[in-house]
Formats: sequence, structure tokens, C-alpha cells
Amino acid sequence: MTTTPTPLPVAPPAHRWRATAAACTTVVLWASAFVSIRSAGEAYSPGALALGRLLAGVLVLGAILLVRREGLPGRGAWRGIITSGVLWFGLYMVALNWGEQEVDAGTAAMLVNIGPILMALMGARMLGEGLPRRLLLGMGISFSGAVVVGLAMSGHGSSSVLGVALCLLAAVVYALGVVSQKPALAYGSSLQINTFGCLIGAVACLPFTGVLVSEAADAPMSATLNMIYLGVFPTALAFTTWGYALARTTAGRMGATTYAVPAIVVLMAWVLLDEVPTPLGVLGGLLCLAGVAVSRSRRRTGPVRENPAPADVATRSDAP
Repeated sequence: MTTTPTPLPVAPPAHRWRATAAACTTVVLWASAFVSIRSAGEAYSPGALALGRLLAGVLVLGAILLVRREGLPGRGAWRGIITSGVLWFGLYMVALNWGEQEVDAGTAAMLVNIGPILMALMGARMLGEGLPRRLLLGMGISFSGAVVVGLAMSGHGSSSVLGVALCLLAAVVYALGVVSQKPALAYGSSLQINTFGCLIGAVACLPFTGVLVSEAADAPMSATLNMIYLGVFPTALAFTTWGYALARTTAGRMGATTYAVPAIVVLMAWVLLDEVPTPLGVLGGLLCLAGVAVSRSRRRTGPVRENPAPADVATRSDAP
């Protein structure tokens, strides 16, 4: 005797659009961070910049959390919060800031963009997420676009073994942080998870307090404002919208979405910094966007549930 399988639940269209809007908000704000880091990094060292950014983010997120009276997330969230806080909010930001001082922007972009590929592989191994062909194809196209953008941006700086190692470290901890955060979102809201993750990242960066105070005394106001901007928008707001979208899709698909960042950076550098993109840069940006479109596309043969229900994630034995 055979039974008809129960259809998998599919998120309502309104929820899918909200998740898409949240992902787009994150991508735009993270792209803007590269422009701000370039300015603030001239006056602040990597550790001090990371700490100042995180402190600004904690103040904003903490205030919102108090106003909304959300309180603490569930006990099951803390493992992911602590891991992502130390790795993604703390180590990633310091390593990326430092790496971009050691290598040219193009090399850094190519190396860090290994992160989404690692994210998809780790999500498949550690969270039981699939690796659809469209996702793999889209990531391949986007990564080739990121390489092209990197080549277009290269030639304006120097590279070092230390810089390459730091950028690779940033890519690895970025992927680990996202995969660690994903299960935590089953036990708390995106605001809760990212507020305490940001706080833990700030605590991990407290050894840079003396450097931050010293450099803030001599830094121009524009650099300090850019550091505050990094904390309020690309950190507090963008990480929260990221968490909202991540809770409603797979880590691999969200990672593929971030490949739109290089294309937006090229556009923002043109508009805000008067850096006219080269034809190679434009081509790379278009490839990045095309790859994101492919990876986000859906098969039309029937509804597919992208994200396991919170109970599925909570009970999965191999979740980090």
C-alpha cells in the first residue's frame, strides 16, 4: 500500500518578497562598506576600526532590542551566537581590514569571494542543505565575474604573503560564521542573534581599545564618521536584514547573493569616488549579477522548500 507524500510547506509570496528585499538591503549596504573602509582605514588601524565599528553597531542594536523588548534568545541559540560573534563579527572584520592594507583591492576581492563557495559547501555538509545545479552554476558564473572585477581593480597596490593569508582567513571565518549563525536563527529573531553576536565580537576586539582611543584623538572627523556609518548601517542594519533573509533560505543561496556586491562596489566607486570603471570591470560586474540571477532562480516543476522548519534545524545532530 502506497501513501501520497505530504506536500512540503512553501513560504507565502509576501514573505519571499520580504526576504528578497532584506537580502538586497544587505548587499547594497555591504557594498557601501568597501567605500567607507577605504576612507576610515587611512586613519584607523585594522583592529581599532573593527572595534569602533562594532561598538557603534552594539549601541544601535541594543537600543532597538530594548525598545522592542525582545529580551534574550533561547538557550539553543547561544552556541551559534558565540561562534559567529567571535569568527564573523570579530576575527573576520580584523582580518579583512588588515588584509586590504597588505594587498591591492583586486586581489582582496578575488580571495574573499571564495567565502560564498565555502559557505555553500559547508552548508551542504554541516546543515544538510542541498547543492542544486542552478546554485552551483550561478556561483561559478559569479565567481568568474568577481575574478574579472579583481583583475580590473588590480595594479594599484602591492601584494604580500601575509595579505593573501589574511584575506583567505577572512573568507574561511566568514563562511564558518554564517553556517554557525544559521541554526541559531531557529531559537531567536535576527535582531536578537545579531545584537548579541555583535556584542561578543566587540568583546573579542577589546584588546584594541587603547589603539582606538589614541587614533580617534588624531583622526579627521570624516574618518570617524565613516567608522560610525560602518557600525550603524553595514553592521547593525545589514546584519539584521541578512539574518532575516538567512532564516528563510539556505546558507548557500544567501552566499551566492553576496556576489552582487562587487558589481555594486564598481557602481558606487564610480558615483561616489569618481572612479570610472574599466570595460573589464563592467564585464565582471555583469557576470556577477548574471550569476546571482541564475543561483536565485527556481525550477518551475513544483514548489521547493529551501529552508527546513525550525524544528528540523533544532533537532539535526550535525548542526554546529
